[in-house]
Amino acid sequence: MLASSSKITLDLQSNQLETQISIKPDVQRRDVDFSEILSAIQEIAKDVNIYFDELEGVNSPSKDDDSLLHHGNLTSTSDDASRLETVGEGVPDKNKSNGLYFRDGKCRIDYILVYRKSSPQTEKREIFERNIRAEGLQMEKESSLTNSDIIFVKLHAPWEVLGRYAEVMNVRMPFRRKIYYLHRRHKFMNRIERQISRFQGWLPRKPMRLDKETLPDLEENDCYTAPFSQQRIHHFIIHNKDTFFNNATRSRIVHHILQRVKYEEGKNKIGLNRLLTNGSYEAAFPLHEGSYRSKNSIRTHGAENHRHLLYECWASWGMWYKYQPLDLVRRYFGEKIGLYFAWLGWYTGMLFPAAFIGLFVFLYGVTTLNHCQVSKEVCQATDIIMCPICDKFCPFMRLSDSCVYAKVTHLFDNGATVFFAVFMAVWATVFLEFWKRRRAVIAYDWDLIDWEEEEEEIRPQFEAKYSKKERMNPISGKPEPYQAFADKCSRLIVSASGIFFMICVVIAAVFGIVIYRVVTVSTFAAFKWALIRNNSQVATTGTAVCINFCIIMLLNVVKQPRTESEWENSFTLKMFLFQFVNLNSSTFYIAFFLGRFTGHPGAYLRLINRWRLEECHPSGCLIDLCMQMGIIMVLKQTWNNFMELGYPLIQNWWTRRKLYQEHGSQRKTSFPQWEKDYNLQPMNAYGLFDEYLEMILQFGFTTIFVAAFPLAPLLALLNNIIEIRLDAYKFVTQWRRPLASRAKDIGIWYGILEGIGILSVITNAFVVAVTSDFIPRLVYAYKYGPCAGQGEAGQKCMVGYVNASLSVFLVSDFENRSEPTSNGSEFSGSPLKYCRYRDYRDPPHSPVPYGYTLQFWHVLAARLAFIIVFEHLVFCIKHLISYLIPDLPKDLRDRMRREKYLIQEMMYEAELERLQKERKERKKNGKSHHNEWP
Repeated sequence: MLASSSKITLDLQSNQLETQISIKPDVQRRDVDFSEILSAIQEIAKDVNIYFDELEGVNSPSKDDDSLLHHGNLTSTSDDASRLETVGEGVPDKNKSNGLYFRDGKCRIDYILVYRKSSPQTEKREIFERNIRAEGLQMEKESSLTNSDIIFVKLHAPWEVLGRYAEVMNVRMPFRRKIYYLHRRHKFMNRIERQISRFQGWLPRKPMRLDKETLPDLEENDCYTAPFSQQRIHHFIIHNKDTFFNNATRSRIVHHILQRVKYEEGKNKIGLNRLLTNGSYEAAFPLHEGSYRSKNSIRTHGAENHRHLLYECWASWGMWYKYQPLDLVRRYFGEKIGLYFAWLGWYTGMLFPAAFIGLFVFLYGVTTLNHCQVSKEVCQATDIIMCPICDKFCPFMRLSDSCVYAKVTHLFDNGATVFFAVFMAVWATVFLEFWKRRRAVIAYDWDLIDWEEEEEEIRPQFEAKYSKKERMNPISGKPEPYQAFADKCSRLIVSASGIFFMICVVIAAVFGIVIYRVVTVSTFAAFKWALIRNNSQVATTGTAVCINFCIIMLLNVVKQPRTESEWENSFTLKMFLFQFVNLNSSTFYIAFFLGRFTGHPGAYLRLINRWRLEECHPSGCLIDLCMQMGIIMVLKQTWNNFMELGYPLIQNWWTRRKLYQEHGSQRKTSFPQWEKDYNLQPMNAYGLFDEYLEMILQFGFTTIFVAAFPLAPLLALLNNIIEIRLDAYKFVTQWRRPLASRAKDIGIWYGILEGIGILSVITNAFVVAVTSDFIPRLVYAYKYGPCAGQGEAGQKCMVGYVNASLSVFLVSDFENRSEPTSNGSEFSGSPLKYCRYRDYRDPPHSPVPYGYTLQFWHVLAARLAFIIVFEHLVFCIKHLISYLIPDLPKDLRDRMRREKYLIQEMMYEAELERLQKERKERKKNGKSHHNEWP
């Protein structure tokens, strides 16, 4: 009775309030002030959201009304249940049996809550459900068919509740069909266009486009929209009140209500999320729209529902080459998820030119391999003996033994590498600039242009915690909860300290990997198997990369703003910093520190004065960087794909197996939709964070060190083609339906992408200048080679480069702890007197033994000059491209201006028509109408 009377009071007061609000003929935007509605609802809610001390004395059934429940039977606890049951005969049986409606077959289920009767939080749940009914929501309960302890609470929002809260939440709804404005063209241009269209009719059909006949006509994409207003309800296109708000919008409204209903006395005792956390409810989710499979073909019988259509046209693996039905994805899952798949599809499409150029660079290295003078000299250098690369157990080795590594290095480090580095820096800018244009088109089509932060909901947790402190919103002019600057700073310091600590943990892990590499190279050099002993450095690098991958995945497991977007942006930035450092710290070490600070034979630098720092392979350090990037990229993408799809598949298979064993195969098909959805896996607790993070980290791998691994874009492209369908299959078939939510763009991820683009210019400049041998070869060709002073730099100018890049060391100058056990007599029959090493140093008998040569300083100066020139040139090109490419396409800007004008005209005409109609009715009824407008 209390809930029923509260509901009636709420409806009466809200209706009275609506009659008091006058309509103003504002043609640009509704200016009905909802502050009065909100204040009225809050005043009523104070009375509705229960006098907790008096609740225990209210006459009601036993806790949670469970005395009404029977195994597998429907029991209604809504206020109109008795009335609805009498209408059951005229309702189609299909609605009753498909598990999407109440018992009456008319009230569609908008939301599902799940709890266990054995849960100790009965009182909180009872108060929460009474307050839900007081808000006007209708409710039914049903026990599970598989476990009588599990209770499903089905919620339905009537039209009055939907309209009231749609107005409060600024839900935009269609009110008039779009009028497309066509520019007048010259007859000659029209004739040319007709000829082109006739020619296109002879061409084969575009295989990547979806069949438009199978996709539904999504009305809201062809209509102007405006924030819903009950006072101006006559403006909106309402064919059927039951379908005016689609299922995603209905669920979003119900979720908004549930997040603001109290369950106990206290400012923080509010919202569904806290009840899920403390175990009062086990799950909460909107329903899928039926099964995603059908016995009938979609081509002959059409789609059963939108979920079935998404599966056939989007999530099916056979559609991997098709464009995505983004409008349907947005309608079913909401704008935020739709924008993610739009961005992922755009990123994948932009990877095609990058992958093609990267493959071209690799194939160029393959075709020019036999003409590379450097690799030829390495392979023919049988008389050059290299110094050991580790203490004691590492032997002397011929330079020709590294012939294979020299050839592999040429595949990635050749004349086209610099061009590819510049191309990828420009590509990253073009990708981001054109994505801004693409996002603008999507935002226009999905009516997100005018959606601003002031229309976004305040987080219930923030609203409850800071409800006592309020300030006026400078945009809306309404009071809102306010967090003091000191409190915000203290939370920021604590959060930053946590992230700093975790980054220190990552750096410590990298330090451990460095020690492992230093220690293991000597161990592998003394290994009894000849294969490992002869390839000790490669074995060290390979095992270190695998261990590093395990540490990366292990640390990935370790991980109070105003609005939802602020909370996401804060969390995203902190976690991205940690994950980025975790993934790329070892790569940065290999690229810029490995072999750079080792000293020279006889005066090696040591770690903790004990372990000699690791040296690069005689063919250079680039091969180590290629192995690091290739292994990490392949293993991480494979592992992520398995965890995204394989893990939910295994869990869902195990659940189905248990149900089959307990109830048999015939009972499986009779489960209602809420039972089927409950047995699916919930969406990640962090929403789309993991999906975006995976792609952003891949974007970093594709751009930051792409000069060392040109095949990275190709690997990313192949992965993303699979990733799109894998994510689609997961969302449609393996996960419960996520709550639809709005978003204007991809949030802080765009800023992170821009930061990665800037960082990639710097890192690729250092990779080309420091890690690769591009600059030393260039200096040799122009200054020290056979073509010195002639302005040429061909392969003939590289004759003698290998010998010029190696220094001579007197074997007797070795330290005692680094002197090898072998004396090198196996090469010439007598102990070696000299060995060679990679550096530009004077010979041992010079006035300054082992001092830097003039060539070293020339190379160092050339490297610094290249870095400065490369960065300034690429940054200038990036800024020029950003300036030349406008954020909004010209045709879109014209359409927006035209439609803004049309909306003003239509709103004015509709308001004028309504007022004139009212004046005629009053005149007809004989009532006075003095001083009326117009």
